[in-house]
Parts: sequence; C-alpha cells; structure tokens
Amino acid sequence: MANEFEDVRFLTVAEVADMMRVSKMTVYRMVHAGELPAIRFGRSFRVPESAIANAITQNVADTA
Repeated sequence: MANEFEDVRFLTVAEVADMMRVSKMTVYRMVHAGELPAIRFGRSFRVPESAIANAITQNVADTA
C-alpha cells in the first residue's frame, strides 16, 4: 500500500496559487467548490500535483 503513494506529491495552497498564477483565495474557493481535489491535514489543505494538471487541461478543454 505504501508503494501506491510513493510517487504522489502534495502541494500547499500557496504553491498551487503560484503555479496557476491566481490568489490563494481562488485556490481555496476551487477546493471548497469541489473543482480541485484536496486533502486536509489539520488546519491546512494539500493538493495532489496530478490534480493541478487535470484541472488545467480540463478547463482548457472546456474553453475550446
């Protein structure tokens, strides 16, 4: 089971905001709206790196 998560990399909300060039509040809104999957650790959220790529490609595909 541990091998499944070996390659998973989690990013903070600030890192996601920087990558997507949006504010941290926008990332929080996306997480709470269910547009961006995240895991809550204590009081903070972590977003799987793969979810960022999926969100970007999905949103680009929707505008075409």
